[in-house]
Amino acid sequence: MPVETPVRAAGPAQESARLLTELLHDALSRHGTPPPLDVAPLGVRDAFAPGAAPAGPAPDTTAAVPVRFYGRHAVVGPFTTARGSGPQPCAHCLERRWQAVRSVALREALELGSGTRAAGESPYITPFAAHTLAGLVAARTAGDGPDTGAFPAVHLVDLETLTVRHYPLVPDPECPRCGHIEPDTAEAAVLTLRPAPKARPGTFRVRDIETYELPVEPYANPVCGSLGPSVVQDVSSTSTSATIGCFSMRSGEYLRETYWGGHADTFAESMRIGVLEGLERYAGMRSRAKRAQTRGSLDALRDRGERALDPRVCGLYSDAFHRANPHVPPFTPDREIPWVHGYSLRDNHPVLVPEVLTYYHAPGLENRFVQESSNGCASGGCLEEAVYFGLMEVIERDAFLLTWYGRAALPEIDPRTSRRPATRQMVDRLEMYGYEARFFDTRISFPVPVVTGVAVRPDGGLGRMCFGAGAGLDPEAALAGALCEIATDAVNLRRRTERELPRLRAMADDFGRVEALHDHPLAYGIPEMGSHAHFLIGEPGAPRPPARSFAELYGDGSVPPVSDDLREDLASCVDAVTAAGFDVIVVDQTMPEQRELGLTTVSVIVPGLLPIDFGWTRQRALDMPRLRTALGAAGLRPGELTDAELNLAPHPFP
Repeated sequence: MPVETPVRAAGPAQESARLLTELLHDALSRHGTPPPLDVAPLGVRDAFAPGAAPAGPAPDTTAAVPVRFYGRHAVVGPFTTARGSGPQPCAHCLERRWQAVRSVALREALELGSGTRAAGESPYITPFAAHTLAGLVAARTAGDGPDTGAFPAVHLVDLETLTVRHYPLVPDPECPRCGHIEPDTAEAAVLTLRPAPKARPGTFRVRDIETYELPVEPYANPVCGSLGPSVVQDVSSTSTSATIGCFSMRSGEYLRETYWGGHADTFAESMRIGVLEGLERYAGMRSRAKRAQTRGSLDALRDRGERALDPRVCGLYSDAFHRANPHVPPFTPDREIPWVHGYSLRDNHPVLVPEVLTYYHAPGLENRFVQESSNGCASGGCLEEAVYFGLMEVIERDAFLLTWYGRAALPEIDPRTSRRPATRQMVDRLEMYGYEARFFDTRISFPVPVVTGVAVRPDGGLGRMCFGAGAGLDPEAALAGALCEIATDAVNLRRRTERELPRLRAMADDFGRVEALHDHPLAYGIPEMGSHAHFLIGEPGAPRPPARSFAELYGDGSVPPVSDDLREDLASCVDAVTAAGFDVIVVDQTMPEQRELGLTTVSVIVPGLLPIDFGWTRQRALDMPRLRTALGAAGLRPGELTDAELNLAPHPFP
């Protein structure tokens, strides 16, 4: 009898694993020489715990067939016959991915509680079920099976009904058995911008989204989805074909849910956009391809002659916040923290960046002196594309916050002068749903077009208003980006407001209750919050300045020219930002599975621009010098803002 992989279980689960191994061996004997088996239960130990699997190279996955079981199901595989040239997942990758898509209750028991135990031996492990599993194993070891693209398949077998399904398994880059962590060095951080011809005129992408191998199954499936167990098509949306997915990641004792999705005209395109966004957020939350190897204080690094970003330039929380939250120690230049390497596009030199400013859920809660967001994180078909869109996002959020907190009166754009029929049609559709779509030219410090969009109920009722924004060298595309956001949110805003009306009205009375990301836009669904936006949209029924056409606002050469090469577009935007006295720092966050797909993900940081925060007590922008000086420097108001002139209401950015 072939030597089997030792069974790793205890009690009834161990006995079930032993029985399944014997039954499988006997059933496989009818198909020839039985292959070695690696049989173990799922859900009886924490797959994320240190020591859950031996570190180092994975064992030869062709030597033993992994079989895992839980409840009435068995999972067979992975079988490493995928077309991809990248790393292949091991059985421990499956265990980690499986646990990541389990219920909160099971994860809490495994990861924080006293664990789980089997109530008894499994009633589903029978000779008949074993023959089904044996037939599957024999077929796969003979070379038969589905083509699952870049990632190998695992097979889910219902041991009661004998239904068999297959799902692609994405390698876990953090797997201690088969993951490969690259060194984070200054040399590896050096970036070279190369020519990046655009896919076609009018786009800022080097490839169309349809050309990427982005099936949803590897990323959203109930067995091992790397981005969660499922993706939902929002059929209630009457404006865009929205899709929504969610994955969970632990930060200390907190199991954080992170949502991703797409908002396009078809569900197929929204799925692909959603997968890209999900991968981008998964990459940006913590480093998976490399690990911070530098730890020290800002003072010590600079004493050694290292170039290091001072996080005080990026904004810190107020003293009042730290007094109210003593478990969050403030940053000081003599405090030791972890750092990662980025690259300054202004200085053409590597620079150390505080890990918490680029990986916004890096492990080690004690290291977080601020809670960053995904602001500036972007993906693209090449480095230049990813950096361009990351920089656009940073510029967009900065301009939005300057407008909101500074009560900036901005020129209004007439969307009916757009050359895009889809834009004009969506504006008409929103009007049918009771919302007026309004747009404002939000260029502040830079010539890059930024557009703020507001969907407003003229009658002032529930679902009062929602906001969005877009940025890019094409003002039509910037407006379309803002429109997509408000069109998606507006049609469901009234129902969402009604569901949470008491909680939202409490926020209007006490801004301290605005605590999470989704609180900010939802708060402006109630009518009483509308007055905080009167500086921008005017009071109901009041006369308005005439809206201006695209040609009037953007046809005077005030926008940098657009090239056929995205590198040239990026260079003109970087030049505009650095000419105003700012640096542009890029941290490469790309995961191995993204490289396999031809994708790059980066975090772009522009120290000194206003950072966007969620939670009223965590607004770094309110204490930053730029908030008081930028509008005056841009000629949008006389002199600097005083504290009394600030719009001290939570921003409504979604």
